[in-house]
Amino acid sequence: MKELLLPFLTGLGAGVLSAWGVGGGTLLLLCMTLLLGVEQQQAQGVNLLFFLPAAGAGLLFHRKEGEIDGAVWRRTALPGAAAALAAAAAAQFVDPSLLRRPFGVYLLWAGVTMAVRLWRERA
Repeated sequence: MKELLLPFLTGLGAGVLSAWGVGGGTLLLLCMTLLLGVEQQQAQGVNLLFFLPAAGAGLLFHRKEGEIDGAVWRRTALPGAAAALAAAAAAQFVDPSLLRRPFGVYLLWAGVTMAVRLWRERA
């Protein structure tokens, strides 16, 4: 039972943060790689599977509220999907150790950016 508690709490925390729009996927990646010992590529795959239902639900709710610009969506959806597929295919040929440092730098940048934005909003 104890070995299930940390993964459960990780998923729960990431879900709550995602619902708040904070970036629960970042927390999920960090917890899976640093605390649970999951390889980075596998953690990113799990993160993607975690993200897809949340993104789909968000798309439906934003559409219902009239917050989606149809012209922009039509212009960007296909190129975005093609770029994602191309990047996924290219990732198969990249050594994961080459991505660790740039990904860590990105996570630090994202965290600092979120913290500064929150600090400015509250000031």
